[in-house]
Amino acid sequence: MAKISLSITLVILLCGLTLASRTKILPLSNTITALAPELNDGVCSSLVKTQGYACEEHLVTTKDGYVLNMQRILPRGKPGNSIPVVLQHGLFMDGVTWLLLPPSQSLAFLLADNGFDVWIANSRGTKYSYQHTSFSSNSSDYWNWSWDELVAYDLPATFEYVHDQTRQKLHYVGHSQGTLVALAAFSKDQQLDKLRSAALLCPIAYVGQMTSQVAKKAADNFIAETLYKLGVFEFSLKGGSVVKFLKDMCAGTSIDCTNLFTSFTGFTHLPI
Repeated sequence: MAKISLSITLVILLCGLTLASRTKILPLSNTITALAPELNDGVCSSLVKTQGYACEEHLVTTKDGYVLNMQRILPRGKPGNSIPVVLQHGLFMDGVTWLLLPPSQSLAFLLADNGFDVWIANSRGTKYSYQHTSFSSNSSDYWNWSWDELVAYDLPATFEYVHDQTRQKLHYVGHSQGTLVALAAFSKDQQLDKLRSAALLCPIAYVGQMTSQVAKKAADNFIAETLYKLGVFEFSLKGGSVVKFLKDMCAGTSIDCTNLFTSFTGFTHLPI
């Protein structure tokens, strides 16, 4: 991996997994941004405001047309221009991952309690970022991307939007895939002019040491490409087609797939 020359602090913790295939970068178009209407089943309404925090829904359109939903949790107890923090989720997740624990244990709420301006990102293709300016989420064109596009379009759109809204450089916290896209961008000196620091949780650069036999077999046999050709465009561990595929794979091997998510991501052995 290319040497990263940064004037920022990289906090590297734990380990993780991500898989990807390369796709063609699409032509650029103008970036569109907007404050999103409040939804009854949105993240702000269902998970943030119920805990007594002020929250806003924002829409950010990437230069290749994907409409990303972001949640902004306003800071508590600190007047003036609060420093923004962007939280970027990992593989198979969305922004809700930062809100699942009680407020006293969830990073997003803890940051707001300490006076930070919290921005939760949701990558393209996740539950809250399903829209596109031209494509339906049921079409193959909508799913014709990999983490290359997350680096080329999603991350810049997110950084630019938060920077424009707050007029400040931001802190970045990424988990798993959220670290992969950050490292890819930072290694090319991208987004550094908008960045104060980066905390990378379960950082990913290579996948040669992953422990999941299911993931290894899927990669070695180009399963993602096969599923795409069969019309299974979205690889969701909750999707019926993917669950059936994983169960069939587990039944035909000696792999223990009692927990489908763990069987795909692999076990993590941490020192006590």
